[in-house]
Amino acid sequence: MSTVVLRNAEIINEGRRFRADVLIRAGRIERIGVIPAGTQADQEYDLTHKLLLPGLIDDQVHFREPGLTHKACVASEARAAVAGGVTSFMEMPNTNPPAVTLEELEKKYAIGAATSVANYSFFLGTTSTNLESIKAVDPRKVCGLKIFMGSSTGDMLVDQVEVLENVFRHAPTIILTHCEDTPRIKAAEAAAKARWGEDVPAAEHPRLRDVQACYASSSLAAELARRHDARLHILHITTAKELALFSAAPLKGKRLTAEACVHHLWFSDADYARLGHQIKCNPAIKTAADRDAIRAALASGVIDVIATDHAPHTWDEKSQTYFKAPSGLPLIQHSLLILMDLVRQGAFSLETAVQRACHAPAILFGVEQRGFIREGYWADLVVVDPAKPQPVTKAGLHYQCGWSPFEGHTFGSSIERTFVNGVCVYENGKIRADAPKGMRLTFDGNTR
Repeated sequence: MSTVVLRNAEIINEGRRFRADVLIRAGRIERIGVIPAGTQADQEYDLTHKLLLPGLIDDQVHFREPGLTHKACVASEARAAVAGGVTSFMEMPNTNPPAVTLEELEKKYAIGAATSVANYSFFLGTTSTNLESIKAVDPRKVCGLKIFMGSSTGDMLVDQVEVLENVFRHAPTIILTHCEDTPRIKAAEAAAKARWGEDVPAAEHPRLRDVQACYASSSLAAELARRHDARLHILHITTAKELALFSAAPLKGKRLTAEACVHHLWFSDADYARLGHQIKCNPAIKTAADRDAIRAALASGVIDVIATDHAPHTWDEKSQTYFKAPSGLPLIQHSLLILMDLVRQGAFSLETAVQRACHAPAILFGVEQRGFIREGYWADLVVVDPAKPQPVTKAGLHYQCGWSPFEGHTFGSSIERTFVNGVCVYENGKIRADAPKGMRLTFDGNTR
């Protein structure tokens, strides 16, 4: 593996801003400080006026493989990830077949090893009948366990309290939940269908999947976690009401944690009029007041992690009427740029954004030797040009689905380069043709 020198970088790391050089050797950060001129290196980059951040770790993505590859695949979405400064991802189990056995889970790891330019891990999914598979999970090799307590169908919808009690009691690793109350949503959908038929207005989505539907489920999950002393991470918080469930205690040692997704930090229900089903997602994007409360909670530490819930669908699928248009939107290529713009707007500091999107996922999941700019750690890094605007165009998208709700928007910053395991895999809009594959994430095993 090559030797790389990064010079004159403004580093944002562990709550500090400082200028330094970085020496990368054999994929790892060997030295942070002044690297003497003439140091032998295969590549050297001058990062004057550029920011150097740890690569983002996205703990919630849907890359659609296997079985749904007309929408996306691991190879395409990992390319989009590194184009956006995301160097590691954790992918959800609702593929086809679903990853609810250790055998199916290992098949997904094989896909990652063969095709992903980013580092990767995959969650085991929960059903009402796979408790033995859950018990057999090795927490050093698998990022965690995902429970759909709402917004799923068939075996992957798990909302029976008896089943949930057993899972929370026996899970050997951290539990992640999608929390919405399905009976309440079904009743609201039936009433909407009676009024509008199939073509329910997109703006009704946050009323059908309302605050109470979220809170009823998330409060149940929090109670189950307390009862069984399980570690619980509740995904994509969308309401101000839910924030009362969480605290601003230091992340290390915290048993109940929360996540915000970039689209819930950016959009509000006013955007349905402009974007319609493009921003239909579950849980729904809600009011500006909810959005602003989530931004404030992220700044204060009540919300611990930023992710994307990247969930691509084809344009034709999203162009259908309400009940046929699937929920989810492609986001991973622009998540860091969204955060940079929110920093410009004063929503929170860049140091906070790095803490929640880079450091916190590494701490929460016990990711080994990633998520920080530290000597001895893997060199997963992103170079940001804070003064170069980046317009979003269809031609510049790396998503297989070929569209983005941000098309036509110009972000105030741009991603210049992304390094994965010490190799520059993305540079100035292009992914290196011979970029090596990423690595399977490993964990310290202390996530129960």
